[in-house]
Amino acid sequence: MRLVIAQCQVDYTGRLSAHLPWAKRLIVVKADGSVSVHADDRAYKPLNWMSPPCSLTIREPDADEACAVPALGARVQQVWEVDAVTGDHLQILLGDVDLDVTEDLGVDPGLQKDGVEAHLQELLAENPEAFGDGWSVVQREYMTPIGPVDILCRDAEGTYVAVEVKRRGEIDGVEQLTRYLDLMNRDHLLGGHVQGVFAAQQIKPQARTLAEDRGIDCLTVDYDALRGMDHPEERLF
Repeated sequence: MRLVIAQCQVDYTGRLSAHLPWAKRLIVVKADGSVSVHADDRAYKPLNWMSPPCSLTIREPDADEACAVPALGARVQQVWEVDAVTGDHLQILLGDVDLDVTEDLGVDPGLQKDGVEAHLQELLAENPEAFGDGWSVVQREYMTPIGPVDILCRDAEGTYVAVEVKRRGEIDGVEQLTRYLDLMNRDHLLGGHVQGVFAAQQIKPQARTLAEDRGIDCLTVDYDALRGMDHPEERLF
């Protein structure tokens, strides 16, 4: 992982355009190739980013770029060009650098789910009919460039569906599934159209609203019923 704190200006072009004017920010380059730009607020959320697969090219500024912000007396020292396979483009003009460190973090063991959440995932994988008639499981822990999707299914029409399983459904879980879907919908092996299901024992209203806004279905799971403790003959929710 590379961490850079520097004065910078950031411009994104792609499905839309976005501009971050000259200011001091944190730039994170991860081993998976992702590049994200952060301010000193917004918790973990970046101001702008490029998800893998993408490429980073660092070059010297040309004459116009070197004078990009003369009114601020800023001096552009490097130009970072980040390109995604989708054609999206992120350009970062770097000025004075206060920190530039690179550290190998090694292989991360991943998030360890608590017993209930892990068992809930296992039970849903064993009982795909909980999602609807004709559903089948393709794979558990389906790997994407940024982490594993809990369950990859096919619905009755044969459409791929990515399922994220949580004990308590909050906005962070919806954001996580959204990032997975963004990458999976670029994967030609999955047909370019993957739907999402957010499954949890409890789903907060804000999370449900965000999921519905992004076209993600929500499933409230009765853990005891799924285990067959209440009515084993009724396993649909």
